[in-house]
Amino acid sequence: MPLPERRPRRRRVVEARTRGSPRVRVEGRELLAFCSNDYLGLADHPDVIAALVAAAREWGVGSGASHLVSGHCSEHHALEEELAAFVGRPRALLFSTGYMANLAVVATLLERGDRVFEDRLNHASLLDAGLASGARFSRYPHADVAALRSRLARAAGSRAMVVTDGVFSMDGDVAPLRELASACRECDASLFVDDAHGFGVLGPTGRGSVEAAGLGAREVPILMGTLGKACGTFGAFVAGSGELVETLVQRARTYIYTTALPPAVAAATRASLRLLQEEPWRRSRVLEHVARFRREALRLGLPLTASGTPIQPLLLGSEAAALSASDTLLAAGIWVPAIRPPTVPAGTSRLRITFSAAHTDADIDQLLEALASLVPAGGRA
Repeated sequence: MPLPERRPRRRRVVEARTRGSPRVRVEGRELLAFCSNDYLGLADHPDVIAALVAAAREWGVGSGASHLVSGHCSEHHALEEELAAFVGRPRALLFSTGYMANLAVVATLLERGDRVFEDRLNHASLLDAGLASGARFSRYPHADVAALRSRLARAAGSRAMVVTDGVFSMDGDVAPLRELASACRECDASLFVDDAHGFGVLGPTGRGSVEAAGLGAREVPILMGTLGKACGTFGAFVAGSGELVETLVQRARTYIYTTALPPAVAAATRASLRLLQEEPWRRSRVLEHVARFRREALRLGLPLTASGTPIQPLLLGSEAAALSASDTLLAAGIWVPAIRPPTVPAGTSRLRITFSAAHTDADIDQLLEALASLVPAGGRA
């Protein structure tokens, strides 16, 4: 029996962005976007742009080499020191992408004979890193600490690492980090947290899901954060002990064998990191948007997951339902692409709605009005 034909994925061309707003022009149409990870609205902040322009005039547009050849400049070095200080770790190391950072950590620190345990819903980069490490790879049920404890107990005597997202990118929920840290401590395993979607947004001072859980470097010795989301720029970092960072500098292939980030991007990120700390209202605003949206969406009967982060999935089940809902919103001038397998498990296709401090209350109203049209009379979506 032939498989049903699937609508192919396609790239939409963004032709222009409205400064300070989530409104974009896509293939000739003005759309209100609820699909960006620019959670704090810093990607087009005047100070960030000015820092990038000034550094490009001084350094040019490329670094010209890898960090270990001649590409590591004072802007990179200052950013690493500022990131380390911000997350409360002795050192931080810049990477070009979060994918490369995750591959570096797991594949460098583990080898054959070791054990790596990953949440079943971890980001693809973490899963790929676990497979690439050569260690014995095991996935535990999503956020199931009891199942993880059982597997760790059976692996007693082996060097082990537990790997988890801080905030899960497709579901928006936060990992049970305190319980994971406790399990790792009891079973002598190290804990590695990818906080790409928590860094800058969660915690009393925006230091992420680890801070929100009341944990520090002792409980979470390996921390990764990305710079293309809340910081609004590009790149990633790994933070931890001096020994950890030096090991990555000397051995991590995705660090050694790639060109360093442009110095201008590092300078822009330093500006955004300052704004993240100086303007906490951005973090408050995006979380207020989330709370308001959830209140009204649940009143409408929309099938939300239990997420309190800027990632708000609308679970619709089939690919056809998610694609149809996305098309309906697009017709109403709102851009929320459908998320479907293999990005998410079969039967859990969804709209992944994301919020930014750049959204206004009127934007939220427009979204809710469009989503209301998805709800059948007297029923749930």
